[in-house]
Amino acid sequence: MSTPAMRTLDPVPSTRSSAAVDVVTQLPGPDEVGAVAVPVAEGAEPPAEIGQDSTALAAAGFTGKHGETLVLPSGGRALVAVGIGAVGDIDEASVRDLAAAFARAVPQHTRLAAELPDRDIGLSPADFARAVTEGVLLARWRFRISDSAEDQVLERLVLVTPAEHSEAVVAGVRRGEVLARAAALGRDLANCPAAVLTATRMGEVAQELGGAAGLEVDVVGKDELVEMGCGGLLGVNLGSVEEPRMVRLHYVPEGPSRGHLALVGKGIMYDSGGISLKPSDESHAQMKNDMTGAATVLAAMTALRDAGCETEVTGYLMCTDNMPSGSALKLGDVLQMRNGKTVEVLNTDAEGRLVMADALALAVELDVDAIVDIATLTGACLRALGVDVAGVMGNSPALVDQVRAAGDAVDEPVWPLPLHRRYRSQLESPIADMTNMGGPNAGQITAALFLAEFVGDKPWAHIDIAGTAQLPEARGWRNKGATAFGSRLLVELACAFERPSGSGAGSGTGS
Repeated sequence: MSTPAMRTLDPVPSTRSSAAVDVVTQLPGPDEVGAVAVPVAEGAEPPAEIGQDSTALAAAGFTGKHGETLVLPSGGRALVAVGIGAVGDIDEASVRDLAAAFARAVPQHTRLAAELPDRDIGLSPADFARAVTEGVLLARWRFRISDSAEDQVLERLVLVTPAEHSEAVVAGVRRGEVLARAAALGRDLANCPAAVLTATRMGEVAQELGGAAGLEVDVVGKDELVEMGCGGLLGVNLGSVEEPRMVRLHYVPEGPSRGHLALVGKGIMYDSGGISLKPSDESHAQMKNDMTGAATVLAAMTALRDAGCETEVTGYLMCTDNMPSGSALKLGDVLQMRNGKTVEVLNTDAEGRLVMADALALAVELDVDAIVDIATLTGACLRALGVDVAGVMGNSPALVDQVRAAGDAVDEPVWPLPLHRRYRSQLESPIADMTNMGGPNAGQITAALFLAEFVGDKPWAHIDIAGTAQLPEARGWRNKGATAFGSRLLVELACAFERPSGSGAGSGTGS
């Protein structure tokens, strides 16, 4: 059991993307900015300020290919040649990655600057500024339990733009800051050791952050969960010395609402597998991030007010450990869920769907316009789509399309998989309404079909982030470790949300 001292979650300054971002019309001097990004197109002569021609840069191994960087001294500061590839290939996602490449090229510098284009390159000044802001702030994000002199915390980012673009650039920067803060918070939570971030502490963090973000926060403890009949969450918690928590978050926009959206996040604070114990391998070591779904919901909801979201949003964080002990859930046990359905447990490592089922049922009772859940749910989704793309399934093609559009907008891509209802027979139980496990194949689909049993005809989409929640190495603006994939997607989804025009138990993505 964790000690009281370990229960605090006080990230050191190096964990936050809290640098000041300023918009100016002239590049500050070397005493104010230590490194400046200079974009260089492949096959073109570099800008004059580089002080070298393309032949000299090529001799140093720099050709202008997308993502290449070369650091050059100039007048007391560093100029960073950043290869942008072909000019016609520039889009918001590539700008975000290029900004990250610049930030990573000069880790020793705490004050950075980038000059924005003074002509049309296919991106609006606001979108360009937003992408640069996110790329730099997120690339320089760090998480450490203890501070380190080696971590150079970013202090300032300066964007230089023509005066006529200043207003649009400021708007883009502010939007980028909101999204970067959400992603940074999600990463902080998902990377936090399970001994530090318990279900109880998750509730406390939600109260601390949610109140400051204008959210109503209700932390539901074990006794109330028993009264509510949340058998899924309580059943998974049986083996843990840490009590479970369900956290309800509620955001109400200041003006008229575009609709009411529910977000459900899987919050398995540590997943040992329970009696179905996981092996002691790299996958097991990463299981502190099995609460990434809950982390992304909390992170996204803290950003809604600052993002100007006009949608009413209710979030559910379903938080508990999944541990083996003498009191743990056993194979063959039957749980009764919030909506009265009974579930025979055939695998205690298929626990995420059990805790989420209770929240889905509660969201249906709330009569929201749509429900989106997000979870590190199945290894099958990782094997199908890898670490860059999440899976999405649901009973409402219109809602699935909104999820996809939000992911595309923030470069957190999702790909639709079929909610193939013929596989529902794999969940049949001889003694209960259903089991919590399907067959050996298409595990991501049978897991989604399990969740579908708790939403009825309510428009619903399920995002499986088992593959995207963790990266083995840094890529672009994404850092190594827990990524909090989905934090920015959910903000975008909520802000652009439209009531789905139709759903129904007979519809689905692909079948």
